[in-house]
Amino acid sequence: MIIIGEKMNGSIPSVAKAIAERNEKRIRSLAKKQTEAGADYLDVCASVEEDVEVETLKWMLDIVQDVSDVPICLDSPSPRTLVKAIPLVKKPGLINSVSLEGDKIDVIFPVIADTKWNCVALLCDDKGIPNSVERRMEVFEGIMAKAKEYGIAPERLFIDPLVVTLSTDETALTTFADCCRRIKEAYPTIHITSGLSNISFGLPARKLINQAFMVLAMNAGMDSAIVDPTNRDMLGMIYAADCLLERDEFCLEFIGAFREGRIGPEQPKE
Repeated sequence: MIIIGEKMNGSIPSVAKAIAERNEKRIRSLAKKQTEAGADYLDVCASVEEDVEVETLKWMLDIVQDVSDVPICLDSPSPRTLVKAIPLVKKPGLINSVSLEGDKIDVIFPVIADTKWNCVALLCDDKGIPNSVERRMEVFEGIMAKAKEYGIAPERLFIDPLVVTLSTDETALTTFADCCRRIKEAYPTIHITSGLSNISFGLPARKLINQAFMVLAMNAGMDSAIVDPTNRDMLGMIYAADCLLERDEFCLEFIGAFREGRIGPEQPKE
């Protein structure tokens, strides 16, 4: 399972405050803790006005890359911001994100085509998030046509089928899972990811819904997620599910994570 650490996002009020106050200590701590928890990528999202976004991302990236060698997930709704920020990153990571909305894909794909950058692609277009599996798959095929045009291999893509709120759409999981299965059947080497917390919005005990969604989505083929890597319960679910889905030979990764204290009951401090 590819873990994209979600904690350094300006849409989180406490992070927005740290960014506004240029609290280097706070950003440094978030980067360090997620790295120690085993994140595969560190999502860095300023979530500020576009005219100051590149400058803000540079400030964040300088801090993060000073304390961590984990690849960066460069996150912005603006494709032009992403293009400007790419040179600020020391080594290729993950672009978050493109879609068939506007000209995003035609701005990003030519820039990363001949590089080692990977890219998240959302299954939405100018009409928003499609309601049906069939429409989402139409968007998916459009994205893959663009990837072929620019010479971007399927294994460099992290497809996000997009999860909607369960409290307003009881098919949220089943639609997502059906997309996962169809995508993996068509392109076995492609990655599937999700910002999974949307599923539980407006519901009580959200962590339970999020954990159940994670396991069921993994069973459908999701192999990546934007989550809090310091959440021991969620991380434990991920490692356990990998074992049960035959993705962790002899449960060695599960055992290693337990021995390192990253999953299981938290040990009392001496």
